[in-house]
Amino acid sequence: MTVETNVIAHYRHGALEETLLAALVAAGKDPDKLTPDDLAAADEFHIGGRQATKDLAAEFAPAPGRHLLDIGCGIGGPSRFFAHYYRCRVTGIDLSEEYVVAASSLARRVGLDSHVEYRQASALELPFPDNSFDDAYMQHVGMNIADKARLFHEVHRVLKSDGMFAIYDIMRIDERPFNYPVPWASGEDSNFIDTPSAYRALLTADGFEVVKERNRARFALETYRARVAALKERGGPPLLGTHILMGPTARDKIANMMALIERGTVAPVEMICRRVEVNPHAGYV
Repeated sequence: MTVETNVIAHYRHGALEETLLAALVAAGKDPDKLTPDDLAAADEFHIGGRQATKDLAAEFAPAPGRHLLDIGCGIGGPSRFFAHYYRCRVTGIDLSEEYVVAASSLARRVGLDSHVEYRQASALELPFPDNSFDDAYMQHVGMNIADKARLFHEVHRVLKSDGMFAIYDIMRIDERPFNYPVPWASGEDSNFIDTPSAYRALLTADGFEVVKERNRARFALETYRARVAALKERGGPPLLGTHILMGPTARDKIANMMALIERGTVAPVEMICRRVEVNPHAGYV
């Protein structure tokens, strides 16, 4: 199996859209009368969920009407957030056809299908011409991509001059071993987490200026503790949440990830980058 097929297999659900719609009904929502906020508990598949997306958006603040590329869009929560609240146009790509189908369906249900679109594609071979997008972002995606130099080259290629590239990834802080599964990997074959210094070096080499960086470990721990308190008060998981995407091993995945953050082995990190005009690797292959 290739790296990408391993990643697709890790995220495969099998009945994702049907399960999400059933959970929405159980939570008292009408699937034919949804808003983006109705979906936020389940469609923001990264640490901190909707709040993390709000925080990342505030750091690069795309203007209304800008065309954004969402790399690893999942089921589309962040893209719908940017379309609804920032009035941007968003194109999302993801390896998983199942996620792309669900994202498209949910966009129609919230009336944003004219502002967002989704395509099954690899971030290492973006199916877009040069200079196609004003800005780009990715959230909890780089951990599944071994060839980050190729990734950053492709993002640089499709961005316009001075376009912003916002990253919110889990990054390695020390070399202590992992316990699996974690939300982004079932084993070493799909875990390509790297350090902030490696990101900075590769981004700079591929034509980006890193203008802001922020370690969000404290935010992650505070979010997790609030979630645990809510679970205890409720007596179990919510009807609608990202545990739907993670399947029956959701509890183990989250517990292992938070243990890694608590001991300082990994941390969610934001990097806000600007595309510079000259890419020193323009001939990269």
